[in-house]
Amino acid sequence: MQKLGLSALPVALSALTSVLIVKVALGVLLEYGNYFPPDFQSDFLRGREAYFWGGYQWAFYFHLISGPASLLLGTILVSDWFRSRVPMWHRRLGRFQVANILLLVAPSGLYMSWYADTGAIAGAGLGTLAIATAACAGLGWRAAVTRRFAIHRRWMLRTFILLCSAVVIRMIGGLATVLEFDAVWLYPASCWVSWLLPVLVFESWQFLEPRKGVSSSPVPKVT
Repeated sequence: MQKLGLSALPVALSALTSVLIVKVALGVLLEYGNYFPPDFQSDFLRGREAYFWGGYQWAFYFHLISGPASLLLGTILVSDWFRSRVPMWHRRLGRFQVANILLLVAPSGLYMSWYADTGAIAGAGLGTLAIATAACAGLGWRAAVTRRFAIHRRWMLRTFILLCSAVVIRMIGGLATVLEFDAVWLYPASCWVSWLLPVLVFESWQFLEPRKGVSSSPVPKVT
């Protein structure tokens, strides 16, 4: 009975994560009315009019479109079912995902981090997140090209966890709103906790999980 419960836990967590990701992506899409054209009275754009029309607007719109797409694509690509049933589409979408992250998501996020609302601590957290996401995606792509698929999968799982920081930070904000908690340090702390904590949990799980004999050596190509 206990074993069954433990085996069902990852499935339940995956389902919950997928629901939250879809909810966040739809939430961003529903807010597009505040951004096309920009409404500087909306929550995110309030106070940004002074510098919006420079390079920030391009980073903002690139991030606004590429971010939700990367989350939805990541949800599909980490699925074992999708990878095993349609490997060709897994490869195609995977290439698009890495290009999207390296060319749009990470650079735009890094640029926007300089303008973080609450100052340098929040900006440093968001900037480090952008760099870490690009690094993990690049290393995952390199591992796939060299056919080290076990290593590729670990790097892309890290990438997906970093992308999911957008979900975590909204959960923290939503919980704070419900609890009517409005500390000055909350958002800067969230910019670090939203990705450091999930990565720490993942790395701990990787370290503690019994080895299952999965080799990281190149997998021979099936002809």
